[in-house]
Amino acid sequence: MSFNNLDTLYRQVIMDHYKNPRNRGQLEGDHTTVELNNPTCGDRIDLQLKVEDGIVEDAKFEGEGCSISMSSASMMTQVVIGKNVEDAVKISHMFSEMMLGNDPDTEDFKVEELGDIQALQGVSKFPARIKCATLAWKAMEQGVDKEQSE
Repeated sequence: MSFNNLDTLYRQVIMDHYKNPRNRGQLEGDHTTVELNNPTCGDRIDLQLKVEDGIVEDAKFEGEGCSISMSSASMMTQVVIGKNVEDAVKISHMFSEMMLGNDPDTEDFKVEELGDIQALQGVSKFPARIKCATLAWKAMEQGVDKEQSE
């Protein structure tokens, strides 16, 4: 597939998650909530996580922001639900490396194994947008830290 076709596909994936976000809404019952915002651009996320026995059982978010921020939140929730906390954090670190333009692949995970997340690789070329893409991931890391410390 040519670069232009791949770029178009990635844009379509990002816009699909933006227009049809997965796991948007509120969790019922006991859960941890993390609210973060990016004052530079106005992105805001309210992430709710349900962690039981070290597994991210469910994740939902609400918020406002650009297509990169909201689609990244949608993708993140899809990836971490069902993962143990350790793997969720490893994937988050991998995503951060990808946003810095570094090779994101680890022994445990390859970016192509993580579905739609690879569509965000191009964000690394736009430093001002990296905070948009990583906001939900930082919220998830704070949420699982909060869960483990309780």
